[in-house]
Amino acid sequence: MDWKQQLAALAVKEDLPAEEPSPAKPEPATDKAPKQTLCLRYEKRNGKPATIVSEFDGPEEALKELARRLKSTLGIGGSAKDDEILLQGDVRQKVTALLRSWGYRLKGEVR
Repeated sequence: MDWKQQLAALAVKEDLPAEEPSPAKPEPATDKAPKQTLCLRYEKRNGKPATIVSEFDGPEEALKELARRLKSTLGIGGSAKDDEILLQGDVRQKVTALLRSWGYRLKGEVR
């Protein structure tokens, strides 16, 4: 008896509880997205390039969710606090394209 057959024998489906469908997480409200104008700028912090998205109007959770989406989409690091998102590197062009596609308006150092 190979390991696959042994594993199949251990996994008895009748003993497992029936999986209940988990409630879907509600998407963050994007009704403010088209109405918001965000400021985009470039800075050097401690000698390293940084892209700053500021003037966010909304709850702290929505700011962190937007930062999470930007960081995961771009594959970069950063943080979100005090109504601004700090992204590592000079990624103004990519951030501009993403935010505009998500319905935000931009001002500042937009290329």
